[in-house]
Amino acid sequence: MDGLFSMEGDIAPLPEMIPLCKKYGARLMVDDAHAMGVLGGGHGTAAHFNLTDGVDLIMSTFSKSFASLGGFIAGDEEIVHYIKHHARALIFSASIPPANAAAALAALQVMREEPERIQRVNEIGAHMRREYRRLGFDIGQSETPVIPILIGDDMRTLLIWKALFEAGVFVNPVLAPAVPEGRQLLRTSYMATHTDEQLARVVETFEKVGRQMGLIS
Repeated sequence: MDGLFSMEGDIAPLPEMIPLCKKYGARLMVDDAHAMGVLGGGHGTAAHFNLTDGVDLIMSTFSKSFASLGGFIAGDEEIVHYIKHHARALIFSASIPPANAAAALAALQVMREEPERIQRVNEIGAHMRREYRRLGFDIGQSETPVIPILIGDDMRTLLIWKALFEAGVFVNPVLAPAVPEGRQLLRTSYMATHTDEQLARVVETFEKVGRQMGLIS
């Protein structure tokens, strides 16, 4: 399951899930593609809850916070050994290029040596959530720098996306089946390198377009 849901920015309730897994003898694998480098001091969702030892497998891509390609899966040696020899996605696949492995390692080094970047991206997420709620946008249950603007209709989502794009702000329009019918949304996401001036422009543009399109009053 996703640790940090990529579309709506909410966090999986691991403290509730892990006891259920233990009760029924289920294994738990956390996909931390969007949480690695963001939650738990950069260590991911399980670390966010201080429950790393309660999770069986943690996987992540290198294409998000690691700014590369490829990915990894971490767990007990015996399990990882089994996956290496039985996973169809791995058998006969080529390794990632050395340059991409080096890029991922360099990104990991930055996370370790510059924790202020992780703090900054989370501060930005908290700031933007406050601003969107202040303006009256529905951002669901987001707790992270992935912040949805819930709209609920295909055509309206695309029209508002186009208006924002023409005003100089790029977001991702997300339609079914990527999200359930009725929860079509604009996906906004943030980086530690976004400046306060850029964030202010985004808020100003969202307010202007939101009022023009009748999304907020």
